[in-house]
Amino acid sequence: MTIALLNNTQTAAANEARGFALYVGVDEATAAAAGVNLAELVQALRQTVAQLVPAAASETFAAVALAPIGTGGRNIDVVRTALHDPRSLNRLVEANQEHQAAKGIVVDLTRHKVFVDGQNAELTYKEFELLNYLIQNEAETITRRELVDAVWSDETDEAPNDRTIDVHIRRLRSKIAGYEDIIRTVRGGGYRFDRHPDVLIEA
Repeated sequence: MTIALLNNTQTAAANEARGFALYVGVDEATAAAAGVNLAELVQALRQTVAQLVPAAASETFAAVALAPIGTGGRNIDVVRTALHDPRSLNRLVEANQEHQAAKGIVVDLTRHKVFVDGQNAELTYKEFELLNYLIQNEAETITRRELVDAVWSDETDEAPNDRTIDVHIRRLRSKIAGYEDIIRTVRGGGYRFDRHPDVLIEA
């Protein structure tokens, strides 16, 4: 939940407060874990406003921010961007400009994106998760079976075999051509990510 308070000097000059926007970053799974759903949460907040200020009941609007399944980043950042918060959009533009000017690999953990010499590598969800898991376990050799268990743990269908991991890694390497050696193959062991001067990790 993010609350932005107007600066007193701004409101005292030529402006007046006419309402407020409350951004709440919570997905359906998190809400369900607390015993509610988003519709119930929104309704409860609207009822609270109506109880505190009855006149505001007819002037309360709620919008749910939707994003494609697998979209990365913090919930609150997705919400603010989807609802066109100017400050959030400005930060997004600035981040894109920084990425475009960067050389090497930039791994944006917040937005689940990888940039190669400033260009979006367009990784699939699974490709990003594979790379992310290797980064999280830096300098450790991760077996193919562990990668399957970690990246495909939420799959209801039959989990892929070890050969599938090799295919995904090959495709991932092709998308980061020129820097593919950041993912090392350990013969008989699996794969490993070592700290590399050409790789910037942004959390």
